[in-house]
Amino acid sequence: MRLPLKFENKMKYLLGEEYADYVDSLSKPMYSCLRVNTLKISVEDFLKISPFKLSPVPWTSNGFYYDASEDSPSKHPFYYAGLYYLQEPSAALPAATLPIEEGDRVLDLCAAPGGKSTELAAKLGGTGLLVSNDISASRIKALQKNMEVFGVTNSIITCETADKLSNYFTGYFDKILIDAPCSGEGMFRKSQSMINAWEQNGNEKFAEIQRGILKDAVKLLSPGGMILYSTCTFDPMEDEDQVMYLLEQDKNLSIVPIEVHEGFVPGSAEWCHTDNPSKELSYTYHLFPHRIKGEGHYVALLKHSGDCDSYSSDSRYIFTPYSRKRVDEIDDFLSHVSGLDMNDLELRNDKLFLIPKDSPSLSGARVMRRGVYLGELKKKRFEPSQSFAMILKPEDFDNNLLLDIDSIDVKKYLRGETLDVESDTMDGWTLVSIKTDAGSFPLGFGKMLRGTLKNKYLPGWRLMS
Repeated sequence: MRLPLKFENKMKYLLGEEYADYVDSLSKPMYSCLRVNTLKISVEDFLKISPFKLSPVPWTSNGFYYDASEDSPSKHPFYYAGLYYLQEPSAALPAATLPIEEGDRVLDLCAAPGGKSTELAAKLGGTGLLVSNDISASRIKALQKNMEVFGVTNSIITCETADKLSNYFTGYFDKILIDAPCSGEGMFRKSQSMINAWEQNGNEKFAEIQRGILKDAVKLLSPGGMILYSTCTFDPMEDEDQVMYLLEQDKNLSIVPIEVHEGFVPGSAEWCHTDNPSKELSYTYHLFPHRIKGEGHYVALLKHSGDCDSYSSDSRYIFTPYSRKRVDEIDDFLSHVSGLDMNDLELRNDKLFLIPKDSPSLSGARVMRRGVYLGELKKKRFEPSQSFAMILKPEDFDNNLLLDIDSIDVKKYLRGETLDVESDTMDGWTLVSIKTDAGSFPLGFGKMLRGTLKNKYLPGWRLMS
């Protein structure tokens, strides 16, 4: 691997005698991580049914290494049921480190493709509100799919800059995660293209972008709240310097310690380019690939010292509950479903949504998805969505087809094929689920007619092989 001379000199300064070990690590294979979706299954139950050889990732309670040369979790039905998320191990650290409590209002400011947001949602456990934002509309497509697969119900997905969000959410969030755009030095092992991009853009460009984000992000934090700042780069200009910049934006902020694991390297005031850097930078941490089983990363946790108070606003999101405008075709379908509050449903332009409770006003904001899209009225019939299936449990729907996890019909269904089944399942809309020793988990819908299931699995999600 060819490293730029400027980068080499910097890393020799940062690592000293360890530089050779760092270079050697770049020639070794990357590690792979599977993170259990605790919205759908406990870690204990997943380990009972996992077909993969797993070992714990130290810094996250629900993350596990797997051998990508032996196992392909992305092709297993468990993946399609939303039982786990696949990500680089170090990338699991930010969401694992931010201390989420039930009922929190949480912002994932740079959220795509969704690795952090799915974990933040799992930690919320269906309570509070999660706003997942990304400035890139194209990247939000992946974010939205991952949130839908995970069965997240209490989220709003936006596509705005931080300064625009401050128009709607000033002082609103209890917890904010900022996994900032960066030069990507920690990902050099991934591909030569990462190095080429570094040579083209350098650190200065991203440092400027980061300062712009942090200047506005601090306005979004409620008194007593916490901010987790992270990057996948090593450069103090993008790491320690940015934490110092964040401290300058609000004197009520201070760096707080995080849980430390073997191989973590404390941040350094000596590396900082600012005047009078805080000694508390040693509470922030770098992850170097020669010291841990993962790629490069940096994390810093900051807390606002103000008294916690309740965000108040006269402008709430006003919507017309579905209960005020009933439609026979929707009522007929919902009669098969349990556990939905009619007052949380909204019918808008023939599309039905499950709206998070106490959603704030976002009139004029670029909202990509509020809550869960449940389906659409089409020619006097209601077509349930794929995301509707993913928020259900089999017991929530009165017409189920349970397929044994080892059945050939599971992969046939995921490929979009019609199924001929021997089942006492009634004709009509059917929830298709996989059956395991740890419970059953929905994959999607189908429509049964005299023993033949017409496949309604979303085409864009289908198994390709």
